[in-house]
Amino acid sequence: MSNEIERILTLPVEGMTCASCVARVEKALKKVEGVSVANVNFATEKVTVAFDSHKTDLPTLANAVADAGYTLSTQALKKPSSVESASGNGQKSPQEQAFVETRKDFIISLAWTAPIVIISMIDVTGWFAQWSLLPLGDINKLLLIAATFVIAGPGKRFYTSAWRQAKHLAADMNTLIAVGTGIAYTYSALAVLFPDWLGLHAGTVQVYFDTAVTIVTLILLGKMLEARAKSKASDAIRHLMGLQPKAATVIRGETELILPVDEIVVGDTVVVKPGEKIPVDGVIARGSTTIDESMLTGESLPVERSVGQKIMAGTVNKNGTVEFTATGIGKETMVAHIIKLVEEAQGSKAPIQNLADKVAAVFVPSVISIAMLTFILWYFTGNNGFTPAMINAIAVLIIACPCALGLATPTAIIVGTGKGASAGILIKNAESLERAHRIQTIILDKTGTLTQGKPSVSEIVTFNDIDEDSLIGYVASAEKRSEHPLGIAIVAYASERGIHLSEPDSFQSHAGFGIEATVKGRRVVVGTAEFLRQLSIDTSGVRTVTDQLANNGKTPVLGAIDGRLCGAIAIADAINPTSKEAVTQLRNLGIEVLMITGDKKETAERVAREVGINQTVAEVLPQNKAASVKQIQETGKTVAMVGDGINDAPALAQADVSIAMGSGTDIAMETADITLMRPDLRGVVGAIRLSKKTIRTIKQNLFWAFIYNVIGIPLAALGFLNPVIAATAMAFSSVSVVSNSLRLRLTKI
Repeated sequence: MSNEIERILTLPVEGMTCASCVARVEKALKKVEGVSVANVNFATEKVTVAFDSHKTDLPTLANAVADAGYTLSTQALKKPSSVESASGNGQKSPQEQAFVETRKDFIISLAWTAPIVIISMIDVTGWFAQWSLLPLGDINKLLLIAATFVIAGPGKRFYTSAWRQAKHLAADMNTLIAVGTGIAYTYSALAVLFPDWLGLHAGTVQVYFDTAVTIVTLILLGKMLEARAKSKASDAIRHLMGLQPKAATVIRGETELILPVDEIVVGDTVVVKPGEKIPVDGVIARGSTTIDESMLTGESLPVERSVGQKIMAGTVNKNGTVEFTATGIGKETMVAHIIKLVEEAQGSKAPIQNLADKVAAVFVPSVISIAMLTFILWYFTGNNGFTPAMINAIAVLIIACPCALGLATPTAIIVGTGKGASAGILIKNAESLERAHRIQTIILDKTGTLTQGKPSVSEIVTFNDIDEDSLIGYVASAEKRSEHPLGIAIVAYASERGIHLSEPDSFQSHAGFGIEATVKGRRVVVGTAEFLRQLSIDTSGVRTVTDQLANNGKTPVLGAIDGRLCGAIAIADAINPTSKEAVTQLRNLGIEVLMITGDKKETAERVAREVGINQTVAEVLPQNKAASVKQIQETGKTVAMVGDGINDAPALAQADVSIAMGSGTDIAMETADITLMRPDLRGVVGAIRLSKKTIRTIKQNLFWAFIYNVIGIPLAALGFLNPVIAATAMAFSSVSVVSNSLRLRLTKI
């Protein structure tokens, strides 16, 4: 399906209250012709839907959701995206708004519930009836009025939602609450107003207004704390959204202007002074400074940036004034790409959630059935009467909590991916996060992964009476059209020495071997000894030189002019100072570490020895790296490949988990499962640790969500749980799950 046909949207869904709602919304959308994906995230209250725009449209999807009893909010498409409003507009997030509204309802409910409970408790002792000037019947009428205010006011949300679901022949968490509290309230109201109907004596009526309102108040308390916790879970994304400043200094012509960030266009010259945030992505045109990039890369130390180097929106200029040319604005900035990636990851669904989804689909109907059975058994056996049967049935309804099941996985995913983003570890989706904890073997590329990825010429050996400048002049001229890192290093070296370079008359690249070119009418060949021999160029006598260079950790590049070997250029790529530590940490995690590279065997083994890797595969062509990954996978191991996201694309695609290292490019973020924003192999260790801790948290959440219901429902059915105690447990079950997920924010990765 082409990108022009397929649309992928993430939109808010209003009216969801538990995991059962999630299942119904997904089911409704998946029934629509043309919909290929429908994933609802209960924690963010959003759905990500992919659909064929030739077969369906947004109004059809909205109608499908409405038919299920919920509202698909399409207003988000008309508003500025989170990226465009990254500078912050003072608006509260949906979770923050929910917290404010629920807190208001809770305070009102508590204010009315407290006197109802106090009077009811005193009345039980008989003390209040003895000293009160009002007869019991009148006291109960006052309790009825107060309870009605709670039920019809702060508690209204539960009943309206339950009614909405009932109209669609469905049920959710609100149904359980509404039925449970509604039975207690209705029975008590009838007992007060029409005691004769129930065969009761007006002076001895026992009412349960305190039970009904206490349940409402306790669940509102739980909802308030849950909303607060869910709001904190999204702190990372809000932090990213607040990085961009609202205004910037722009030079247009001879005039220096202060403009809103959204009025900057590509090509504008932007001035940033010390202490200011960089408003858009760009390339420095004048000046030098140090930049604090910790908010995007997790690197605590500022990095030096000068003319020709890239800088990113949202980072902070530390000390020097610089002018830069805007290259990325709005949705095209790096921070925008990061926000988009994190939002997509937080909206995705991990495979581990499948079990909870299956349970949630039948949870509420099953609980209602158990409550009805509880009432029947208590009422018709043992002469218990109506009241005990009613109380125990209410307890069953109230103790059941599908919310905890719905929140167990997504809250951990939200916090985990947010924690990763704050450390410069960008995780594509929940499935990638889950797979990472199963990694058994990691294959590391050498250049740019174990090494700094900045090769430079370190030594030159000439043959056949040619001087160094002449050799470099021809070889660098031939490499001018090359995109290979070694060729770029040779051209940079020639520029540093001030050697004049000519444009090659012809150029041909042989991937993995070398290049052929014509420079000033002369045939120039640059590459490996094997490549030169294939072209019938005599390389006898050079083996000693190349072996010595390779044994010193340098890569020898041979150059020949008009069929005659003229020299060897040694190129060194310094080992990243953190590589050895990272390899040690990976091995301590029980992970097998291999290195794969197209470099010479001697050079590869030298680097491997220095960083502590025992297994090396060298002289591998780019197209054959994927075969090496597959060979290991065939032994039954879960394999991760760490590369640059571009040159190692086939191997990254073959791996179970692909990790793009320190590139921060759009293509890397789109294709790799995990992208590291800085070239530090310890980020791989951090990603695996984060995955392990997130999955452990999810398993803990699911365990407690399941065990809570497995134990609580039978206890309530057997009469061991008072409805108020059940409400307390229900209210805090969801809070405990979200709070457990929030602990991930404190973990060290």
